[in-house]
Amino acid sequence: MGGVTAASAAPIVLVLGDEELLATRAVTETVAAARAADPGVDVREYQAGQLTVGEIDEMLSPSLFGGRRVLVLRSGQDARKDLVAALLAYAKHPDPEVQLVVTHLGAAKGKAFADGLKAAGAQVVSAAKLKGHRERVSFVRDEIRRAAGRCTDDAAEALIAAVGNDLRELAAACSQLIADTDGRIDADTVARYYRGRVEVSGFTVADATMVGDLPGALEALRWALHVGVDPVPIADAIADGIRTVARVASAGRGSPYQLASRLGMPPWKVERAQRQARGWTPDGLVLAMRAAAECNAAVKGGSDDRAYALERAVFSVAAARQGGTR
Repeated sequence: MGGVTAASAAPIVLVLGDEELLATRAVTETVAAARAADPGVDVREYQAGQLTVGEIDEMLSPSLFGGRRVLVLRSGQDARKDLVAALLAYAKHPDPEVQLVVTHLGAAKGKAFADGLKAAGAQVVSAAKLKGHRERVSFVRDEIRRAAGRCTDDAAEALIAAVGNDLRELAAACSQLIADTDGRIDADTVARYYRGRVEVSGFTVADATMVGDLPGALEALRWALHVGVDPVPIADAIADGIRTVARVASAGRGSPYQLASRLGMPPWKVERAQRQARGWTPDGLVLAMRAAAECNAAVKGGSDDRAYALERAVFSVAAARQGGTR
């Protein structure tokens, strides 16, 4: 689950889904397969929203010098109608020396383009978000297997509790565990490795809190405290999560890449905040900020029960998400 199979020589490849890690892997592996077949292949990348019909015609027309080409068209959902029409016409009779790779978020925007590529016979590589906890557990186990390691279910559960649900962070954590161990990963391995890694467990608590997953947030909090995470960075992570969602929500609509430069954040952080912002209102965010401030004061001011202050903050933020004026 969660793995990506590279398209080898399909003339048109549609990478469909909004999971950035899986989409990136699909493109990378497709390009790698093309280069393995022909080390001299010409690889070019473009943003669909910035291309004109004239430019795409030039890119797809036969080269005077011959040779294979791979054209990667990112954010296909942003392509204008005239460009979509030109590409779908091309897809009916693609050049055998050109491999066209299109990434598409898979949502309603630009759906006709994705559907048209499918109808034309494009090879579809799924890059959809993993929908549930069990899929993320399978992803972790598959990541370890990709590196010739072994991982138990409880180890995967522990790693998700420590790192969070972001696939890039999980993949990086799997790689690090493989590099630092003999490849046999169990729950004790994860607990030893992540004990004291405060920045990771703190954001795990914050992520679950911001999406309204109260049981998950409390479980992550108790796990973090159990393995020795200091309460201060957990409180900081909760406050940062609220501030980030507030900033992204107030920035209005736009793709993560469009908003990233304006907000000074990486696209993956913007995209995560956009997901977390669903269900929040301005009034709810104000209440959540107040709860985070009170938590920070208690935790950093030497409260007698800092764990209780954190739990109270998690409950308060969850209540703010549910109770903000709509």
